[in-house]
Amino acid sequence: MKQLLLAMLLLLLLPGCLLAQTGTLAGTVRDEQLRPVPFASVALPAAGLGATADAEGAFTIANVPAGPVRVLASAVGYTAVNRNVNLAAGQTLPLTFTLAAAPAALADVVVTGVSRATEVRRSPVPIATLSRREISLNANTNVIDAAVRGIPGLSAVTTGPNVSKPFIRGLGYNRVLTLYNGLRQEGQQWGDEHGVEVDGYDIERVEVVKGPASLLYGSDAVAGVVNLLPALPSGPEGRLRGEALAEYQSNNGLVGNSLGLNYQKNGFQTSFRASHRLARDYRNSVDGLVYNTGFRELTLTGMAGVRKAWGSSHCYLTLYDNQQEIPDGSRDSLSRRFTRQMAESGLDDVKNRPLVTDNELRSYGIGPLHQRIRHYRVFTKTQVALGGGELHLLLGAQQNQREEFNHPTVPSQPGLALRLTTFTYDVRYHLPTWQGLEMSVGSNGMGQLNRHLNATDFPIPNYNLLDAGGFVLLKKPLGKLEISGGARYDTRLVSWQDFYVAPNPATGFDQAAGPAQAGAALQFPAFRRRYQGWSASLGASYVATERLTLRANLARGYRAPNIPEIGSNGLDPGAHIVYLGNRGFEPEFSWQQDVGVLWHQSEVDASVEVFHNYVQNFIYQARLQDAAGQPVVIVPGNVTYQFQQAAARLYGLEASLSWRPAALPWLAWSSSAAFVTGESAQTNLPAQQEEAARYLPLIPPLRGRTELRATAPVRAGRFTGTYARLTIDGSARQTRFYALDNTETATPGYALLGLGAGTTYTSRAGRTVAQLIVQVDNVFDTAYQAHLNRLKYFEYYASSPTGRTGIFNPGRNVGVKVLVPF
Repeated sequence: MKQLLLAMLLLLLLPGCLLAQTGTLAGTVRDEQLRPVPFASVALPAAGLGATADAEGAFTIANVPAGPVRVLASAVGYTAVNRNVNLAAGQTLPLTFTLAAAPAALADVVVTGVSRATEVRRSPVPIATLSRREISLNANTNVIDAAVRGIPGLSAVTTGPNVSKPFIRGLGYNRVLTLYNGLRQEGQQWGDEHGVEVDGYDIERVEVVKGPASLLYGSDAVAGVVNLLPALPSGPEGRLRGEALAEYQSNNGLVGNSLGLNYQKNGFQTSFRASHRLARDYRNSVDGLVYNTGFRELTLTGMAGVRKAWGSSHCYLTLYDNQQEIPDGSRDSLSRRFTRQMAESGLDDVKNRPLVTDNELRSYGIGPLHQRIRHYRVFTKTQVALGGGELHLLLGAQQNQREEFNHPTVPSQPGLALRLTTFTYDVRYHLPTWQGLEMSVGSNGMGQLNRHLNATDFPIPNYNLLDAGGFVLLKKPLGKLEISGGARYDTRLVSWQDFYVAPNPATGFDQAAGPAQAGAALQFPAFRRRYQGWSASLGASYVATERLTLRANLARGYRAPNIPEIGSNGLDPGAHIVYLGNRGFEPEFSWQQDVGVLWHQSEVDASVEVFHNYVQNFIYQARLQDAAGQPVVIVPGNVTYQFQQAAARLYGLEASLSWRPAALPWLAWSSSAAFVTGESAQTNLPAQQEEAARYLPLIPPLRGRTELRATAPVRAGRFTGTYARLTIDGSARQTRFYALDNTETATPGYALLGLGAGTTYTSRAGRTVAQLIVQVDNVFDTAYQAHLNRLKYFEYYASSPTGRTGIFNPGRNVGVKVLVPF
């Protein structure tokens, strides 16, 4: 670890000795009526530089590397504009951007899932983006929930308000790779109740690749990528800038505070953010306050780096500490009031647990049954001009320590205690463009060590993992047609030694043991296997007219089985599930086809994306049953799942429409819908079970969202950017679900109304003093259960006196957010 940190420090400091040749970009951003566009964003996506315009639309970007650069100007409600300019050393180049009114920006530039910075419309693989402003407009409990609201085709499996795992087009867990600024997020991604350890207040932008991205990122990106991008310092040279944020949400009493600072001068950049969030149990109209759903979260993020003519190098340090309560759904059978576990499993009588008091339900204190997650991350990102091309290097180390406390008689004893250490590298070289042909080659991979600490439950073994892959990417423009593709080869080695478990006479709980210890049982026999596979992609985009773009892509994806799928054999206490794996599983291979039509003009943006995905050796969970067809119970009070493997097919579409009438420039309407169906080709079932097992588990229903937003015209005065919005989130009834052994049940449809408003208060000089955002979700306090809400199945009784089983989603929520820049 010390050697890795030293190498990172050298990468950060050595390039600073090189001679810089830079210039400055300065200018204004205006609309078609030549009025200033206040607080527009001006960025150089390839270089990672940017600035926010002031109230008069003026901007300055210093220390820009001399030479050809691509500049992007954008603002909410306007079409983004790109411009290629050539900047001489020492020059201050004046620029004026004119933005046309439009609610969406298909010309947006992305860096995720592509070899080089690319316009959204020119990417054959569907990519969607979400800005920080759009994230801020919603009352979110985590950044994944924010992305789900704004990106069709993205959904999330949830366990309470602060645990959301991203799913893309019906696929999730280790099939979706979550990145933090390009570094893969590794924190036991296989777990249902394992969220994403990232500070949502620090995210400037979210980019989502919807489809196989294993070509660039390897095995775990077979379904797509969610890249969470933090902000880089912006603003005047030599001046400390920052932002203070305060947030309150009524439903669970969430109190959030965040302080961010940034500074830059002569190419040196640094930033720091500290955030804290605290919440008690959430509420809905069916369950009242839902016991043990509170959390307490602290995050610290620091960055230091340099940006010169030769390139850039930045080092990031993050710390995440979250205490998250673990709900289990037990309650009194008649009153439906929640009850609390007092005895250990085996001695616990669920029907005679004591009732949870009102004081406990309203308390901000963390209950005895909870999980604590600490995640530490250090990495460097370096970009260097080399041989006429660009070399990009990322080196990272992260450690995830997860403890799940599930022993009511000994609250300090964790049931699950895992320490996952991951070392990551990513190196890629963009060759000089030759006759329009862009070529990139690279390699990335990781090494992992997972170890049990002072635990009593052992769902997976201690394991070692080595993963590496190499790729080549090509892109060639042919007039209006742009063709891109590539190939990749991956290999992964997974191994572990014999792992024994024995009872501890002093505590009465199980513990890791040696083979000679009394009562030792071999829970995980030694294992060693190498997985390998290749990925490929070929796609094209065609700009038929200035308004119409067509695109298509064919991709082969590869994914090696994860550790629980091949090695699990025990209770995961936070999930209340006993998992059983299969050591003989083969890798998954998928063939996905994407076809898209995009329409873009000043008043209307529209898109339709259709996809089909065939997966060989698809791995999924199903409840284990005995010979009589009854569910197997290994640990009382916990269900038992065994991983299965069969071919699968997923298909669906996403559509969006945005309209900003020219006659009503203050009004914007947008609407989107997403649909996916997943079908299993399992052939080893009795005929009477085939229909119940026809569909894959965890497939979201048809979902739609529409928003009507009115923004006050720009006028002289102290208030600017004033808006009001109305949103409707709808979900159809889900009848296509995995019904075998009651693994899933049908989910009724619902529609949720949201209302929001906000404004920005400025000083006499036009400087932002404070931004106020108010959002009311689920205005009518509708009782509903999302199909991907795991708490829907937290039920101990076959029926209830109310006719409603399981736990429902949160009810009405009023969120207030204040941001004060300085």
